[in-house]
This record gives sequence, C-alpha cells and structure tokens, in this order.
Amino acid sequence: MQKVSLGFSSCPNDTFIFDAMIHHKIDTEGIDFDLHIADVEELNKKAINQELDVTKISFHAFAYIAHNYCLLDSGSALGKNNGPLLISKRKVYPDEINDLKIAIPGEHTTANLLLKIAYPKAINKVEYLFSDIEEVVLNNETDAGLIIHESRFTYEKKGLKKIIDLGEFWEKETGLPIPLGGIAIKRNLNNDLQLKINRILKKSVEYAFQNPKSGSDYIKKHAQEMSEEVMYKHINLYVNNYSLDLGKEGKDAIRVLYKKAISLEAIPDMNERIFLT
Repeated sequence: MQKVSLGFSSCPNDTFIFDAMIHHKIDTEGIDFDLHIADVEELNKKAINQELDVTKISFHAFAYIAHNYCLLDSGSALGKNNGPLLISKRKVYPDEINDLKIAIPGEHTTANLLLKIAYPKAINKVEYLFSDIEEVVLNNETDAGLIIHESRFTYEKKGLKKIIDLGEFWEKETGLPIPLGGIAIKRNLNNDLQLKINRILKKSVEYAFQNPKSGSDYIKKHAQEMSEEVMYKHINLYVNNYSLDLGKEGKDAIRVLYKKAISLEAIPDMNERIFLT
C-alpha cells in the first residue's frame, strides 16, 4: 500500500464525502490514507506549510498555496443559498457594518474573503474557532459574527439576527454558485498518482450519494453534539453535484472569486494553472 497524507475537517460534509475511501468501501487502487482531521483554518495553515499531500482547503487559502498545490475535480463545497452569514444580537443596518467588531472563523477562510469583497472597509476583525462565534457575539465580546457550517441552523434559536447572507450577496453579484472550499493536491506528486487520487475521490463521493447512511456512525462520531437532523441538513446543504465534479460552472465560479479578490488586492496574483484537469 502506498501512503498518502490526507486532511479534512470533522464537519459532516467532509466525513460524508471521504468515508468510503478512508474505510476502503471502494477500491483505493493501492493507496492507504494517513488521516489528519482538523478545523478548516488549521488545515489551511498545514497546507501553507506544505504538511499534507491532499487536503481540504478554503478557496481563500488556496490563493496562497497555488504554487505548491492544484485543485481536484471532486470533494468541493459550492452551491446556492449556502454562504456564510453575518449575524448580531441586535438589528444592524448595512451602513453600520464597517464600524463593527466582527468575529471571523479564520483569516484565510473563504467566509472572510467574501466579507472583504462585500465590505472591504470592515477591518476590525478577531479570529475565533468557527464553533465559538455564536457565543462570543452573545457574550458581547464582538458586535457581530461571521458564521459558517452548521451554525446557520442554530443561530436564530439562540436569539441572534442575520445582518447579511454573503451567499445571497455573491449570487446576486455574479449569478454563479458560491465557492467555499475545495480539495487540493501537491503539484510535486507524480501525475499518475494525482489522477488516481482524483478518481478515488470521485468514487468516494459517488458511493456516499448511492449509500447516504453508510457512513452515519463515522459522521456522528465527529459531529460533536450535533443532532442527526442538523447533521443531514448540513450534508444536504454543502454536498451536491459540484462535490461530484466541479464542471465548467464550478470552475468559472472559482475563477471569478479570484478575479474579484485580486482586483481588490485581497489575495496575491495567481499565475499557476489552478485545476488538475
């Protein structure tokens, strides 16, 4: 067995997607994966340090590692109506956003990049673990919070209010799906190995779609206190046809994200070929 280091998050969309390949429910073509599960911002930092062969990555962070990694066709999180939300305890008007102290789930998250694109002058930001953001807003540590993942299903029950849905903002601006995160692979790996992993990942997503409950114990194990209902809502929101294959529209959305971000000088210029295929 050939060992390949692999990083993804404990979020249900990732454990759902990767379950079949890491548990050999499909043919992994002689590859065994050395697994690293971490918060997405921690994975972003690992990728910046080139610690992993294959990793989940925020599309924002990818801009800083494109010289060392390229993007695989499968495993990505894009879609409609699934973007990050800016929330607060009180009603906040758009013209107040630039003056708020905002909790963000990491400097290199795509959520933060979308906030930069929508509100480039909102610069008073503090980084927190994504799962702590609702609490820091409730405790008045910050005026607002940028929430991702399953927090979009829980914030209203905690009495928090939506200021803006950055996914809606993006879709209105571009008419394209919102690109959140993808799967990156090291450029210096043998091309046959890169293509093999690309194939295996697609088969893993196909298996998950065909057997949606197959990995439920594994998904639950990493989903902390999340209810099964929220777990599968999360999966249904972030795992879709773009997870199976980015396709032309998915790739166009990612290119437009980078074009906008580069024009604002929010990320460095990218001269490399972004996609493996």
